[in-house]
Amino acid sequence: MDSFMDFYFDEVFVNLDRDCLNERYKRRELVQYFNSVITGCAKGQNKSDNTTCKNFVNSALKYHNNCKSNNGDICLMGKYHNLLYIAMKLAFDWSLQDNGVVAALLDELYACERTFERIFLGAIFGTSAPYFLAGWKSDFVDREENVHALVFFLDHATNANLEFRDEDKSYRFIDVPLESCGKASPVRVVIQMGAAEMLMILLRFGARITADHVSTNPIETILDRLNEYKRQYPYELVTCLKLSLRAVPHLNFTVDKLALKHLELPDDYNYQKRIALEKYGDILKDHLVPSSRCGLRPVELKHLCRCQIRHMLWVNFELPFGIQKLPLPISLKKYLDLCED
Repeated sequence: MDSFMDFYFDEVFVNLDRDCLNERYKRRELVQYFNSVITGCAKGQNKSDNTTCKNFVNSALKYHNNCKSNNGDICLMGKYHNLLYIAMKLAFDWSLQDNGVVAALLDELYACERTFERIFLGAIFGTSAPYFLAGWKSDFVDREENVHALVFFLDHATNANLEFRDEDKSYRFIDVPLESCGKASPVRVVIQMGAAEMLMILLRFGARITADHVSTNPIETILDRLNEYKRQYPYELVTCLKLSLRAVPHLNFTVDKLALKHLELPDDYNYQKRIALEKYGDILKDHLVPSSRCGLRPVELKHLCRCQIRHMLWVNFELPFGIQKLPLPISLKKYLDLCED
C-alpha cells in the first residue's frame, strides 16, 4: 500500500489540476477509487481493511505535510488540502479504529482551517446548507450520514484527549467555533436552530453551555425566544431548554454591573432572582424552568451531584461512555447521561 501511494502521489496526483477536487463529485470519485484500492490491497496483502485504510490515511497525511513543509509550513490549499477530506471520508467509511491516526488527521485539519465546520455544518443544517453558508458542498451523502460521521470523530477526539489552541483559548473538538456562523460554538448554533436531537448528542459528549464573545449564555437565548411566542411555545424549543437545564447546575443570567449598582441590590444572587421573575415570569408560571434552577429555591442535591460527576468525567475525557464504567444502577446511568430529568 505504501509503495502504491508513493507512486500515486509522485506520478499521478502531482499532475492533477490544483482545483481538481474543489467539486464534490470529483472528491467522491476519488473516494470511490481509493475504496476499491483499499479493498484490493487488503486482499492482495492479506491484511485487514482497517490496517490498509490506516496506511492510506498515514500516506495522505505524510504527503500533505511534506507539501506544506516545502511551502514554509503554509498549506497550499486546493487539491493538497482537499486530500485531507478524502482521508477523512475514507476513515469514516472504513470505521478506522486507530485513535492516533484519526487524531493526527483532525490536528492537521485544524492547523489549516482553525475550524471543523466541514464536519459540523452538514450534521446541523443538512448537507445542502453548507454550500449557501460557506460555498462548499458536504462530503457526506445526507444529514444522517453526516451525524454518524460527527459522532465518529467526536468519539475519536475524546479518546485521544484532543484539545485545540486558538490564541489564548483552548477548545475541545466539540466546542471549536464555526467560522461561517460568526465563530459561534456548535452548541449555540444548534440551540438557535432549535435542533433538539443534535443538542442531545453535543451535550452527552460534554459541549459547554457558557457565554462567549458571540453572545450571552445560550440558555438565555432560548428563554428570550420563548418569550417572543407569548406562551404558545414551540415543542422543539422547549425540548432544547429542558435538555440544556439537565447539563448545568443552575441558570446564570448575564449580570449588568451598572444595573446591579443602580438597583442597590446586596449581591449577584438577588439580582439573578429579580431577572428570573421580571424577565421570564410567564415561563416560570408555565413551569418550563424549575424554581430551583433560577435561584428561587435551593437546587436539588441529586442534580448537583449529576453535574459534578459529569464535570469530573469531562475533565478526564470520559464523556459519555465513561458513565457506563461507573458501578451504578442503570437508572442512575441514564440520569447521568442526560436521558432523564
